[in-house]
Amino acid sequence: MSKPSLWAIPLGGLGEFGMNMLALRTGNDILVIDAGMMFPEAELLGVDIVIPDITYLKQNRDQVRAIVLTHGHEDHIGALPYILRDLNVPVFGTRFTLALVRKRLEEHGLLEKTDLREVLPGRHAEIGPFEVEFIHVTHSTIDCVALAIRTPVGVVIHTGDYKIDPTPVDGEPFDLHAFARYGQEGVLALFSDSTNVERPGYTPSERAVWNRMEELFRAAPRKVLVSCFASLIHRIQQVVDVAALVGRKVGFVGRSMVDNVEIAHGLGRLRIPDGLVIRPQDLRSFDPEKMVVLVSGSQAEPMSSLSRVAVDNHRLISVDENDTVILSARIIPGNEKAIFRMLDHMFRRRALVYYDNNGGLLHVSGHASQEEQKLILNLVRPRYFTPLHGEYRQLFRHAALAQQVGAVSGEVLLLEDGHPIEFTDDGAYRREPVPVGRVCVDSGSLEEIEQVVIRDRQHLAEDGIVVPIIAIDKHTGRMESRPEMVTRGFLPPENGTEVLAAARDVILRTIEQSNTEEKRDWSVIKEKIRVDLKRYLNKQTSKRPLILPVILEV
Repeated sequence: MSKPSLWAIPLGGLGEFGMNMLALRTGNDILVIDAGMMFPEAELLGVDIVIPDITYLKQNRDQVRAIVLTHGHEDHIGALPYILRDLNVPVFGTRFTLALVRKRLEEHGLLEKTDLREVLPGRHAEIGPFEVEFIHVTHSTIDCVALAIRTPVGVVIHTGDYKIDPTPVDGEPFDLHAFARYGQEGVLALFSDSTNVERPGYTPSERAVWNRMEELFRAAPRKVLVSCFASLIHRIQQVVDVAALVGRKVGFVGRSMVDNVEIAHGLGRLRIPDGLVIRPQDLRSFDPEKMVVLVSGSQAEPMSSLSRVAVDNHRLISVDENDTVILSARIIPGNEKAIFRMLDHMFRRRALVYYDNNGGLLHVSGHASQEEQKLILNLVRPRYFTPLHGEYRQLFRHAALAQQVGAVSGEVLLLEDGHPIEFTDDGAYRREPVPVGRVCVDSGSLEEIEQVVIRDRQHLAEDGIVVPIIAIDKHTGRMESRPEMVTRGFLPPENGTEVLAAARDVILRTIEQSNTEEKRDWSVIKEKIRVDLKRYLNKQTSKRPLILPVILEV
């Protein structure tokens, strides 16, 4: 019998924000933790979402036992509809997490085919050789869990996303006792969230936003618009409670906001007093001094509700002079331009706009800062530690923090996507990388976009397109007229006349120098024209436009 071992294989979420996915393998059994997506960078033109490449899991599909979810944020569940097409395995998650997953799977027509299994914090599940305990943690959404996984070589703890909130809105505290209990028993490896490792101190409690919200609601001369992430149920609860306290009623605008409020309220996780909600069709006619409206779109996503409200293009609500607009969300790096452009529209309408934490907290993070990360390390005291969830600098700094705390008895393992670690009784060993990467998805078609398509889009965006149109007599192989040149995004008309006139001569020369057989084979003649034209245009302009010769048979 060979000695038992455990492989930890990061498939996403190391070196980037989003696409969180970790596979644990022992023998012929694989357990997958989370299946997240991320939003594309600006250079991924026409791409809607990015998901992890699961080639490794497809190659070993018979061994994948389940996907276990830590919580319901898109960077942890967003890839499920795409992955479950290839891997039809059970999905374990808490009640609210699975409610969000059901919504996604229903949209993709996969709900009937998927085996969803609800779990409760404090309970255990047997999945193949793995025994998983779900540990309640606090974060910026509800029903979040860390995972303590018993394997043949020891206990592994995966924190998921967390912060240690001493005064959670729902009164359900972070289960520090479970972490301490496992720490006393002995933990082989800790995998932990690194998002806020650059922030010293502690992350404030979710309740910290209450005072500033109440102050702004009481001072508001007209209606109040609040925008936050739709999954931030505790924030929504506080907005509802403060509105009720100051005598205002509440409306909900935006598909994700309405969906999440309905789900949380249906599960009894959001308390809304009877008679407090304004119907959507009544928002425009309701007394503006007596209303608060929660609107989705805090990151100024194109066509989101808040973006449309900002340009007065929303059928249910508008922003008018002296309305109060509160952006109760972190400005995610990369979204600054779009958000500030949206806020400018609000300022032009003479609204009272509040969007950062100057003068009181409007938003608090859902991720642990340095002191909380140190506390978890000290409670768990693992043999091995691996930072998760963050760009490389965050992973590096979390690794350095662990060294500083001195709570890791063995080694701090700094990994990247696709670089597995094998744990045995003897130690931890780095193994050969497995295939990983990013799969780009166009959510309009729900199809994966090949890398070559993105390269063509970048090519077009940078250098434009040139379409030479040549009319050739199919019987004689002679040209009927001089070639036409159609260009887009290549050269401005005033600069391009001479270059394009000379380009026509290049095409004429290419055709004249071709023999009769080449002239009758359109694919050959097109390729010759493309090559000669590419060489000429690059020499003249230093640009490499996409060249698509078109031959018309006459």
